[in-house]
Amino acid sequence: MNNQAWILRNARIFDGHAAELIEGGSVVIESGRIREISPGDAKLSNARVIDCAGRFLMPGMIDAHFHSYTPTFDVAATQRMPMALLAQHARVILEGALSRGFTTVRDAAGGDYALWAAIEQGLIKGPRFFYSGRAISQTGGHGDMRPAEEAGVCQCASSAAMTVIVDGADAVRRAAREELRRGATQVKIFISGGIDSPTDPIWMPQFSDAEISAAVEEATRRRTYVMAHCHTDDGARRCAELGIRSVEHGTDISPETAQLLAQKNVYVVPTLTVMDVLRRHERDLALPAASHDKLRGTFERMAESIQVCARHGVRLGLGADLLDSRFHPLQGWELALRGEISPPLEVLRSATSINAEILQMGGQLGCIQPGAHADLLLVEGDPLRGLDMFREPEKALRLVMKAGDIVVDRRS
Repeated sequence: MNNQAWILRNARIFDGHAAELIEGGSVVIESGRIREISPGDAKLSNARVIDCAGRFLMPGMIDAHFHSYTPTFDVAATQRMPMALLAQHARVILEGALSRGFTTVRDAAGGDYALWAAIEQGLIKGPRFFYSGRAISQTGGHGDMRPAEEAGVCQCASSAAMTVIVDGADAVRRAAREELRRGATQVKIFISGGIDSPTDPIWMPQFSDAEISAAVEEATRRRTYVMAHCHTDDGARRCAELGIRSVEHGTDISPETAQLLAQKNVYVVPTLTVMDVLRRHERDLALPAASHDKLRGTFERMAESIQVCARHGVRLGLGADLLDSRFHPLQGWELALRGEISPPLEVLRSATSINAEILQMGGQLGCIQPGAHADLLLVEGDPLRGLDMFREPEKALRLVMKAGDIVVDRRS
């Protein structure tokens, strides 16, 4: 446990919730937790003092759709990579995320106990790590990366580190139980087609209601939840009807479905950055031939769905969903791209307190309040006026703190 006490004084404090900032305030940190927030100076014996010089102080950000085992967009190449090498790529990816101010990530496919333990033991200087284990796919679903010409294999076939392929409610139940046994903090399933999978149309419904319900039931038994890859409106409606907690991507959501999502307290986690990367670099990436047609208009439809959801009161999270070591440094673009659609305050809430709610960590993460983890960012400039600064976090972030430890210090 970190026993160093700190006082961060003379800051403009955004607590993760309120539109009103605490001007010239102080945050007192002890044993890795926030002890006190003061509207002026604060005192604590043996505390080291950091003068924030009137800068913007905010909670550490949360990326709610992250992929650690993704050094390349070529998923087939990733599947052939030795796990020891893949783990080294993951270390670089995770440490990069923390340096960009993402003090927590939710790994949406592949992240495992080994990465969690390496972070907890300090072997990887990474963010807090919530992981799904292997995402669960049906045969011929978004997690099945076998090309059409490849011969079929048994139902136990796994796409290496990222996904497991199963069919039938009992098989889904076993797969969910296995990932939860391995320490998964939530279960991930695919219920629509996707961009980079070779054999499923993006509009394709995946898994039966019984299969989805089996995953939800098993997650509920563990007092956790299911997150679902879902691009389609009918898929989002099934999420609301069948008890899924978070809709990932949410590319096509109608007003009627948005109303239902809001009524059922289902979250939506848009992922604009990966769609932006795909549309700008699709000819340079190792995508299946079918992906190019599936990609058309996806970014624009997702942007429209964000507005539809916001108008109808859907709680919107934030995730970048990036793959490939060339593009992981663009993680902060998710805030900038969302800021072109939504007010900066709402985007900052998505990246902090709302994402913490999704992770079932409200009041612990994504906020500045007594008792919360001392995960904090000191920002140059005013994010409430615009979010483009997060495109260059090495310039915008003067200080990154996780659990009361300074992990990045660019104040000089």
